[in-house]
Amino acid sequence: MYCKNIKEYEKNEIPKTVKAKISVLTPNEDKDFIVRKVILENGGSMPNHTNEIQHQQYVLSGEAKVLIGEEEYHAKEGDFLYIPAGINHYYEACYGKGYEFLCMITTKEDEIKLV
Repeated sequence: MYCKNIKEYEKNEIPKTVKAKISVLTPNEDKDFIVRKVILENGGSMPNHTNEIQHQQYVLSGEAKVLIGEEEYHAKEGDFLYIPAGINHYYEACYGKGYEFLCMITTKEDEIKLV
């Protein structure tokens, strides 16, 4: 059991991104799932890529263009996104503000491939 404020977590740069940071919120001993907080500063982006595992995401604040497969979304605070395994996705905080979201994944092995 634990209770920890999100402001206490270390933010790390995400390789091959622009103005993006990540905090892993789930303790290492959790064997079922991982919750991460991702922050894209205004003008930040993550390249188009695929993962071997599905993602569930909840937007905490801001707005971004999010491409999932062939669909483009204007994601904003309160939105919930589902990204199936193997589907390409891309993020760009291009609406004059940053973008923060929680990303929930399983602890299964994952491989990220740039598209």
